[in-house]
Amino acid sequence: QVQLVESGGGLVQPGGSLRLSCVASGSIFSIYAMGWHRQAPGKQRELVAAISITSGGTTNYAPSVKGRFTISRDNTKNTVYLQMNSLKPEDTAVYYCNADLTTKWGTRPLGYWGQGTQVTVSS
Repeated sequence: QVQLVESGGGLVQPGGSLRLSCVASGSIFSIYAMGWHRQAPGKQRELVAAISITSGGTTNYAPSVKGRFTISRDNTKNTVYLQMNSLKPEDTAVYYCNADLTTKWGTRPLGYWGQGTQVTVSS
């Protein structure tokens, strides 16, 4: 089995910062990419940021967070981080970690999700 566990969410004032972490564990053979999505009440889940694990750390950001959020990884710990600065009320959402990975050699990567962590930006 594979588990993704997020941490670091909470309540922060507008303009503040938070750092989310996500650790992947279990029967992992290879991780190809990890990322963060978010879902606000009444809205669809959207990609926030993603990072390649096997291709030099290529990153991708949603236009709404570019320049404010930074995704990074620690391959030795199967961990991905999301540093969120200059937070706005519209960043309020449940943030979900995801990973594209294989559990054995010779198989195609599948997507796995964490349980989510709440981020609330409010004064």
